[in-house]
Formats: sequence, structure tokens, C-alpha cells
Amino acid sequence: MNFTDLQTFLAVAERGSFSQASQQLHVTQPAVTKRVKSLEQFLGTPLFDRVGKRVFLTHAGKLLEPKAQAMLALMQDTERQLQNLSTAVAGPLRMATSHHIGLHRLAPVLREFVDLYPNVQLNLSFEDSEVAHGMARHGDIELAVVTLNPQGDTQLDYETIWEDPLVFVGSGAITGRYTMAELANLPCVLPGLGTYTGRIVLERFASAGISLSPTMSTNYLETIGMLVSVGLGWSVLPKSMLASLNVLKVDCPPMSRTLGCVTNPQRSMSNGAQAFLEVIRGSADAQD
Repeated sequence: MNFTDLQTFLAVAERGSFSQASQQLHVTQPAVTKRVKSLEQFLGTPLFDRVGKRVFLTHAGKLLEPKAQAMLALMQDTERQLQNLSTAVAGPLRMATSHHIGLHRLAPVLREFVDLYPNVQLNLSFEDSEVAHGMARHGDIELAVVTLNPQGDTQLDYETIWEDPLVFVGSGAITGRYTMAELANLPCVLPGLGTYTGRIVLERFASAGISLSPTMSTNYLETIGMLVSVGLGWSVLPKSMLASLNVLKVDCPPMSRTLGCVTNPQRSMSNGAQAFLEVIRGSADAQD
């Protein structure tokens, strides 16, 4: 049994498809099939049931999945600790950020980091903040730069980088001054209620005894800005996104969200990750 076969097994299990796993791993589908068969032969049991174009874990596969994840995490952690014996800032760095932070905050940080540390192979994925938290929790990434969970997370370490004020915005017929109760009776387009930003808004209204029923919702703040700009309702967005929108005056205490870095204290950090944290801290200090 080798780690490449285990990694391939986990990719198929996650995607539920040999073809999608091959795309994720950047290898051919026959190579994926060969690796899985090799692992099944080594263990002496099928790991997947094939049903049409989909595959499902067998009982043995379900038993193996968490153990394979733990073995790969241990191996990766060992590799990082050995690499950190050197002072060189090089090697792979896998991290995640949200679409909003990637568009509005992270570009100059990434430019400076790449200029300073050209030997780091940066693997950056764009995810919802909630998904990125899960990736950090499971050890799939070294760090995330995202909206922090207002409730915190006992399994993760947080470091605040930016405070991000939120404002009420509208367009078209929705302008001027409102009470929270008046706004609740108007069409609204809110961040998905499963997102941290959406929860901040929902909980603020709930604390005032007011329920909200969004006309529509989406996880992408830029899409919300577009929908508000064409008059489909009011919303709450970061102050940095006010380009073509009207700020509404609402009898509501100020709202904000916290943007920052998320790391897993159980996962050792590579030199590259530590260097990135220093760069982003310097960027935050420069903006203050």
C-alpha cells in the first residue's frame, strides 16, 4: 500500500466519480482506476460499488476513508516538519480564501508574497468562508484568509487582519431613511443565511424581535451588489462595495464582520505559511 493509492482512493470517495477524481489529480482516468484496483487487491476487498457512472463506498471503503485521511495527514505533517528543519522558504503552500477577499483585499498581499518568496508553490483555492473553515479543520489546507465565524471555533486558531464594516444599501425606489421594521417589509437580497455574513444580519434583526424573509439570497456579495443595483431589493454589504449603490439610513446599531487568518493548531506550519502570515500582517499594519 502506498500513499499515492490512498490519495487517489480519497479523491474518488470525495468526488463520487473516477473521471472527476482524475481531473482533480491531473492524471488519466485509467491511472485512477489502476491505483484503486491496486489498493483493493492489497486489502483483499472492494472499496467501491459502481452504479452507472457513479461510485459509492462499500462498507470496507467507509471504514478505510477516515483512516486513510489520518495516515495522509500524518505523512504530510511529517514532511512539513522535516522541511522546516531548513530555514529556506520554499515548497508547496496550500491555502484558501473567499471570493470577496480575493477580489478586494488579497491581491497586493499575494503580489508582495510572490515577489519575496518565488520558490513557494502557492496553491490558492477560492471557497465560501464556511467551507474554508472546514478545510482548515480537516487539515486539507495550511491556512485560510476568510470571514471569521462570529461564534468562534474551538478547533481552530483565529487572527484578525481586517475589520469590515457592513452597511445597508439600496437602489431604485429603496432610498432614504428606514426603521428596521420598515425594511423587513421591503424586498431584500441577503447573503446566504448559511454564511457568517448572512447570520450576522439575521441575528441583528432577530435581536430586535424582527424576522426577515429574503426575496432571494446568494453566497456571492458581488452578485448581491448587482441585484441591488437593478432595484431588486435592499441588502447589507461591506462598506468597500458602495460603488453604484445608495447607503440607507437605518435605526440599527453598526454592524461589521471580521476578516482574518484561520489555522489549525494541530497542524504544523511550513516556512511558507509562516512567511505568508508575516506578509499579510504587514499589509494590515500599513492600512491602519
